[in-house]
Amino acid sequence: MSKGIVSKDEDYSQWFNDLVVKADLAEHSAVKGCMVIKPYGYSIWEKMQAVLDQMFKDTGHSNAYFPLFIPKSFFSKEASHVEGFAKECAVVTHYRLKNDGNGNIIVDETAKLEEELIVRPTSETIIWNTYKGWIQSYRDLPLLINQWANVVRWEMRTRLFLRTTEFLWQEGHTAHATPEEAIAETEQMLHVYADFAENWLALPVVRGKKTANERFAGALDTYCIEALMQDGKALQAGTSHFLGQNFAKAFDVKFTSKEGKQEFVWATSWGVSTRLMGALVMAHSDDSGLVLPPKLAPIQVVIVPIFRSDEELAQISEYVATLSKELKSKNIRIKYDNRDTQRPGFKFAEYELKGIPLRVAIGGRDLANGTVELARRDTKTKETVQQEGLTDLIENLLVEIQDNIFQKAFKFRAENTREVDTYEDFKRTLDETPGFISAHWDGTPETEERIKQETKATIRCIPLDNKQEAGTCILTGKPSTQRVLFARAY
Repeated sequence: MSKGIVSKDEDYSQWFNDLVVKADLAEHSAVKGCMVIKPYGYSIWEKMQAVLDQMFKDTGHSNAYFPLFIPKSFFSKEASHVEGFAKECAVVTHYRLKNDGNGNIIVDETAKLEEELIVRPTSETIIWNTYKGWIQSYRDLPLLINQWANVVRWEMRTRLFLRTTEFLWQEGHTAHATPEEAIAETEQMLHVYADFAENWLALPVVRGKKTANERFAGALDTYCIEALMQDGKALQAGTSHFLGQNFAKAFDVKFTSKEGKQEFVWATSWGVSTRLMGALVMAHSDDSGLVLPPKLAPIQVVIVPIFRSDEELAQISEYVATLSKELKSKNIRIKYDNRDTQRPGFKFAEYELKGIPLRVAIGGRDLANGTVELARRDTKTKETVQQEGLTDLIENLLVEIQDNIFQKAFKFRAENTREVDTYEDFKRTLDETPGFISAHWDGTPETEERIKQETKATIRCIPLDNKQEAGTCILTGKPSTQRVLFARAY
């Protein structure tokens, strides 16, 4: 089959778009800026959802659902929050259509809403308005809620999965009696996201804090995980926010403490989105198609029979039935592709494009010899192995493939993370060898903004595991006690 994918070295952006479409992950919709997530892509997202959902529940959180529409007045209650989202909001002004008498459907001008509704860009305001009725006493705390939902943030320049007007995500919103508990929650969820990224997505991430310029609107602190894509650009893969008492004060959410005092609660919010799908594609895939970590692959093993007759197919299928039962008993997700409408070569190319971690091919000669051919997607290697012990071999190979994909990404990040000490070296490194740059910064928003304007590089985070070291800011020469992580980013 012709894959029609531009090489990532030739045009990385086009390569990504080609791959998302050709591998049947998603496509552009009739609604400008929005996407259709196709069944194969959605099955990967469902797997991500299932794993994350269990991780949330294991840390004491429960799921709920809040309205898609938020009264405009709610946004006015937290000034920095509304300022951060004002330019991205979709606004509902009317509630009815009518026929104009000429066969055209128009907005009924008499059906104007008394108060405009904002299509959810994030849910802090509607949730904290709701929490006011849920929280009265310290006995009601902590309140640990998560929501799986869609959100709308109006985008002028969109890219499938990475930046679309509507996207899917989860958003956690928690309330606590003390700032210490809220900060512990914020940090805990950051580590949950990092655990998921590294152990499921096979994506090494840097855990850190955002600068004041890059914080979530309305937060006192924003924690993040940052990943490096194969073109040397950074991708923010998840965020966790310590909101302090800002939203509690805005919506008058108080509780009676053990001492009988009325106090405002302390808040967090945290979320990841379908942007993780983009990270999955960009971090691991190649010019032949997707490379999926086995833990998230909808199909972990595909079995392709090679046959010349119906009789030979029946014999192969009898063996595959036994093999399939054994693999399923180990919770390995398999597909047996016995279609007679496509040749084996076409199937091999199709499953390579879709990133199936392991392919098993078996023909009449293999049956006679007691062998099969195994092909790994991550290394593109093939070998003939004995059927005896095959189930255990496949189980172990899937573990090995998962680790190999992570180690390859980890090595790439290590080789593309560089320390620089002067502004000239900083600019030259950005242009010649993109990646993470570790450099000193004087801690001022003005310096951060100037570097961004001049180089298009932003401070991705202040790493949590930073070592303290004396240095000078690359731009101003002012004293600095630690390096921060810069990169150009998506």
